[in-house]
Amino acid sequence: MFGFIKNSLDKTVSAIKSVAPQKKVTFTKEELEDILLEADVEYALVELIINELYQSKITREMLRSKLLATLATTYKEPEFTPPFVELIVGVNGAGKTTTISKLAYRYKQEGKRVILGAGDTFRAAAIEQLTLWSKKLDIPIIASKQGHDSSAVAYDTINSAKSKGFDNVIIDTAGRLHTHKNLANELIKINRICNKSHEGSPHRTLLIIDGTQGNTAIAQAKAFNEMIGVDGIIITKLDGTAKGGSLFSIAYALKLPILYIGTGEQPEDLIVFDKFEFVDGLLDALFIDTEEE
Repeated sequence: MFGFIKNSLDKTVSAIKSVAPQKKVTFTKEELEDILLEADVEYALVELIINELYQSKITREMLRSKLLATLATTYKEPEFTPPFVELIVGVNGAGKTTTISKLAYRYKQEGKRVILGAGDTFRAAAIEQLTLWSKKLDIPIIASKQGHDSSAVAYDTINSAKSKGFDNVIIDTAGRLHTHKNLANELIKINRICNKSHEGSPHRTLLIIDGTQGNTAIAQAKAFNEMIGVDGIIITKLDGTAKGGSLFSIAYALKLPILYIGTGEQPEDLIVFDKFEFVDGLLDALFIDTEEE
């Protein structure tokens, strides 16, 4: 019934089974509290969910409705004049560069013409890695040298896209939160220059979050959202963590939609996030299917 999302929850399901080894028809509040905490749902959100469950015995549907409510924020497609410009933000090591390649591959498979902007000029390795991906995927890239003005890269990428009729522009950015003020100023400048080059852009700013960070990623996400404003989230490395429950906390705390999930290292390993499949994948590990009894 379930595909890639369920498979990516294997480690989270194993963690859940360490505190709930047997499937049941109902659970007590105390049992559910232990289960949700083990899956790395933030304590404050666990308490909120538990307190809103008024019955002593909690069924699958009761818990399902509460979990889905934490993922209730929806994404609204912006109106735009092509090309569609996306800014990709996130801390170093979250998987930004790889995720950009996956997005580019996805758009190319849809028949769109894509161009990349290597806007993380703080790290030479980021420029090199994105350039390698561009060659592998046969997608053009605008890049400069380490230390160059990242907003100039964004400007040149958008202008190139406009003059050559590209459909999608994906621009990488630096992610050095330890120099918070410098990064904020840089991102604000990139935003301003994007709009100068193509009015209304960037049309979408996506935040890349490392799924293995669990709830510690919330502070990072809030910082980026405050700096530049984020439209949606992509979770990477979900298949390598037992902290899948943190997605509820992240989405609820930020009131932002999770758009994609990274499920591996290959260009095709990026899937649209389906909150129903995600929630049901977790609940399948807990509850007995009464229709099969």
